[in-house]
Formats: sequence, structure tokens, C-alpha cells
Amino acid sequence: MENISMKLSKVPAHVGIIMDGNGRWATKSGYDRNYGHQRGAETALKVIEWSKEFGINYLTLYTFSEENWKRPQNEIEFLFDLLIRYFEDNLKRIIENGVNVRFLGRINKLPESLIKTCKEIEDISKNNKDFNLIFALNYSGRQEIVDAVNKILKEKKTTITKEDIDSNLYLPDVPYPDLIIRTAGEERLSNFLLWQSAYSELYFTETLWPDFSYDDYFNALLDYSKRERRFGGISSKSKDMEENL
Repeated sequence: MENISMKLSKVPAHVGIIMDGNGRWATKSGYDRNYGHQRGAETALKVIEWSKEFGINYLTLYTFSEENWKRPQNEIEFLFDLLIRYFEDNLKRIIENGVNVRFLGRINKLPESLIKTCKEIEDISKNNKDFNLIFALNYSGRQEIVDAVNKILKEKKTTITKEDIDSNLYLPDVPYPDLIIRTAGEERLSNFLLWQSAYSELYFTETLWPDFSYDDYFNALLDYSKRERRFGGISSKSKDMEENL
């Protein structure tokens, strides 16, 4: 832990991860896609523990998008069964580690068995304060914005402000992500936290999600720690140069 603190000058409060590459990893390794998802779930469990170790407060994992319904039905069913088993098998560890679990997305559109599991784990973990774990499940960034606007329109507002959108997001109390990591070489957000990521730092790695290691995670955080976030302003270096002219 001491070495981590020495090397990381700053740590993001909220990290979002687009866990990409399970299917490609499986194909490359000679397995079927479902085994790739299983290995990806094992990686996710490690990343949760590493996040706590690094001192991150919020972790959002892009687990299942609204677009993922286009996948083969047997793969979708396997993913949902895998999620239920994942929560059942790790519930004790989640509670003992003080993890607060929440879900982001149109959960009510999921199968009843998965909805039940999600509600149960949210309720059981709601008083945990040590770490905030969010699963983006049946999630679409565009749909979240549309749903927020529709909620505002029901209030008969004639003008919509940024604050109105903020307060009507699915989880309005969760801070915006400081860092978004995407694995497997793709360099796009794919409808993930579109409103919230306006000023997020983005980090892309070629590593396929099942192979994502402690070192991969540390390197992403190290890269983040070296960046200067300006939020539309100018850098402190530029300010110093102007003041010295």
C-alpha cells in the first residue's frame, strides 16, 4: 500500500470500466463465448478488491447494455444466470467487506429472477459505507438522458437546466466518473455514462477483459495521476507562464 501511495499522486474517486473482450478472449483461447464471460466475472471480482485497495470510492462496471439484447438468446440467458450465481456466491464477501451494491439502468425490464436478486442485494447492502459498487445493467446512456427529460416534462417545466438533468438521472447522488477505462482495444464509450462522462479522463488498453491484471489497473491509475484535469479551463502551467510574462 505504501508503494502505491508513493507512485500515485492522485487517485480517482469514481472509476467506470467498460469490460470488453470476453468473447474475443474465449475465441482466441479456443473456448466458447460463455466461458469467456465466466472468466470475465472472475476478473471483475478481483478488480473490485483492487479498487478498494487503491482507495477508490466508487466503481461502475458496464455489465449489460440495452444493445446487448441483440446477442444470441442462449448467451443472454447464460449472462443473466451468471450474474445471479455471482451475487449468490459472493454475497457474504460483499457484506463483510462493507460494499454497497447498486444498479444503474432499466432494471425493471430484466427477467423476474434477476430483478429479485438485484433488489435483494441492494437491500442487504444498503447500509454499507466502505465502498460503492455499481453495476450498469440493461443500461443505455442515451436512454438515461431521455428518461430524465421525460421525468422533468411531467413536472410541467418550460425550461430544462443542467441541474434538472443531474437530479433526474438514475443515480443522481453518485459523483461523475473521474476515469473511464475500456479494455480490448476499442476506443469509444459505447453509450456508457454519456452525460456523466463529459469531463472524464479516458484510458484505453489492448488487454482483453479476462486478462486484465493488477498491473493493467495500476498503469491506468498511474496514467490518470499524471494528467491535469482542466474542466474547460487552462492548465496551471499556462497560468504560471502568463503570470511571468
